[in-house]
Amino acid sequence: MKVVVLTTSYPRHAADPAGVFVRDAVEHLRAHGVDVEVVSPASFQHFGIGYGSGIVGNLRAAPWKIALLPAFLVAFALAARKAARGADLVHAHWLPSGFAALAAGKPFVVQLWGTDVELARRARWLFRPILRRARVAVCASNALAADARELGARDVRVIPSGVAIPATVGPPDEPPHALYIGRCSEEKGVLELAEAARGLPLVLVGDGPLRAQLPQALGFVAPSEVGSYLERAAVVVCPSRREGYGVVAREAMAYARPVIATSVGGLPDAVIDGETGLIVPPRDVEALRAALERLLGDAELRARLGAGARRFAEERLGFDTAATATIDLYKTVLGEPA
Repeated sequence: MKVVVLTTSYPRHAADPAGVFVRDAVEHLRAHGVDVEVVSPASFQHFGIGYGSGIVGNLRAAPWKIALLPAFLVAFALAARKAARGADLVHAHWLPSGFAALAAGKPFVVQLWGTDVELARRARWLFRPILRRARVAVCASNALAADARELGARDVRVIPSGVAIPATVGPPDEPPHALYIGRCSEEKGVLELAEAARGLPLVLVGDGPLRAQLPQALGFVAPSEVGSYLERAAVVVCPSRREGYGVVAREAMAYARPVIATSVGGLPDAVIDGETGLIVPPRDVEALRAALERLLGDAELRARLGAGARRFAEERLGFDTAATATIDLYKTVLGEPA
């Protein structure tokens, strides 16, 4: 089976965080015997629209680049059509990749990730034909699946994105501390976290537009270094205002760390209150503070929730589980027995 993966975000080198979860999925599909070719802005002229802050972020920062969108889409479509010669199927990650998938002239599935949902809601007329013509809309969470149906997708399948499950995990640092890893941006709820954690031990890892307001932030770390931060932490916090999936939450669970997460998007699919972590309302500083104090002050509760998180990750979130489900989907689309 040959599959062409189209994506608007894909790592250009080992330390590049752009689309790491897409790269991981591709590598594990290849390990399962699928012939995968990737087409991303790294492989065609993207006119400054790809990478950086992502397509939406780049256009917000420089609205004049909207005039370059047609050229970007044409370059993407031509690259996709060339790569798809001899392919059986196209897998388009993010809705804008669907335009290139249409040009490829092959059966295709489209995968939604969250930022593209916000874009599609502003221009439903533009993206609805993509969802209608896709054989399947693939979503990593139930929340994204509901969004896909609301936007017009006919057939929607939920396949959680895989994360690495370390063979062994060491104990966290003492005294215990909480950890945030992610973009320093408004939608991630990082300012609420900084306020809620005032006076509490918090390690904040990330970069972004709010970095200047977060002097304690350590800045960007390479994807290969994330595991060492997760292992040292006692609690991982995902305080997002919106979150299509929540990769960091799943990675933390694989390291047997309880997660404090907001009740938004794909986070509650994995962070089950009282079983794998604690759920708080978004933007609720007092509730977030109470959850931090409760977990940092109760080693027994941390251990119980962390063990539940690890079990959940082992049973449902491994790369092999995700790759097998994706291949079964491909076979179904192509009319082959799964």
